[in-house]
Amino acid sequence: MLIDSPIGPLSLSASGTGLTGISFGGPDGPPTPLLLDAARQLADYFAGTRRLFDVPLDLPAAGFRAAAQARLAEIPYGRTVTYAELAAMSGNPRAVRAAGSACATNPLPIIRPCHRVLRSDGSLGGYRGGLDAKRWLLDHEKRMSGTGGAPAQSNRS
Repeated sequence: MLIDSPIGPLSLSASGTGLTGISFGGPDGPPTPLLLDAARQLADYFAGTRRLFDVPLDLPAAGFRAAAQARLAEIPYGRTVTYAELAAMSGNPRAVRAAGSACATNPLPIIRPCHRVLRSDGSLGGYRGGLDAKRWLLDHEKRMSGTGGAPAQSNRS
């Protein structure tokens, strides 16, 4: 199912039990009740009225990549962490590159907010949807959380 968003069209996909993917652009497909719920939750997020998602997910649960992708949901709205912090949160502080790979292959951007992960120097790093989309998402969350309009910085002290 294809939806419009402030960062461009998003294609949503699901299995019979949960959301399996969000891609930037991509094919349109038939809506299902689960996809319509995910689309509504994303619309609420973009409107600034939703910070957490509760749509069912259907994702692999094994390995470091899956662990790192699951930890993404623990990064608070409007805040950021570094790739090194994500690696530590995922149980292997030395796996910084693997944490970056987990973000790059995250099948559910926005819902599992890999846009909240920055390089150690505070720069944006990469984003499958493009750096303009990552910057927009960070700025949007800062505006909606009342913490200012500048891009989010790391939580590290």
